[in-house]
Amino acid sequence: MALTEFDESAAIERFWQARCAGDYFPAEWASRLTLDQAYSIQLGVIGRRIALGEKQVGWKVGLTAAAIQRQFGFHQPVFGCLMAEGLKRSGLKFAPDTLIKPGFETELCMQLGEPLCGKIDATRARRAIEFCFPALEIIETRGDALAQMILAVADNAQQKAFVLGDPIVLNDSLDLSKVEARVVVNGAEVARGFGEAVLGDPVNSIVWLAGKLAELGRGLAAGDLIMTGSFVRQFPLAPGDRVRADFSGIGAVEAGMAG
Repeated sequence: MALTEFDESAAIERFWQARCAGDYFPAEWASRLTLDQAYSIQLGVIGRRIALGEKQVGWKVGLTAAAIQRQFGFHQPVFGCLMAEGLKRSGLKFAPDTLIKPGFETELCMQLGEPLCGKIDATRARRAIEFCFPALEIIETRGDALAQMILAVADNAQQKAFVLGDPIVLNDSLDLSKVEARVVVNGAEVARGFGEAVLGDPVNSIVWLAGKLAELGRGLAAGDLIMTGSFVRQFPLAPGDRVRADFSGIGAVEAGMAG
């Protein structure tokens, strides 16, 4: 099947049925989708979930740091959807049987105080931010994302949950590109990174997202939460792990998995 031969409704139905059966990367769709077709499927499946009572509370931007782009061999940002059931507070310990091959990413989460859509600049995006949270994204490896990143995008870009610390209101003196994140797993530091790793500044993730969603006829709403992308590479999360990320000038967030 050529990439141009795409029946959106049929594809969404197939991915929905596969998801219901626990198959998140339908093999017959491997290497057959464009990135925008994958987004159409992702949004269509999210629409099915919303119709059944779930609530979307925002968006994630992934593959923003060079370290993660090298890790996955995919050199452009992608987006996914954040659902209310995935919103967790700092200190949560996940049960192992609730996650599929999990990992975590170290991020800042922004909450918008006003809507954004289309081509905007960083000044406009930053002005729209109401709160900034230290955050961890909990991802799942539900298929071979290294070989089939496009299918991972269709499957909501690995998103499972996101853990938020206490919010702050951004002041004009805080340069997010210079915020340092220190990542500690089981008491040992495993990485450090700066906000500049996230497209030069985490605010640029919002700029990119507003533009990309506009291409797909969507926009960002007041109140939306936006996970802006990891400061460092993605790490696995194993039973018994305790994870903490400290962001200079912002705060800390913690999560873990029961043993």
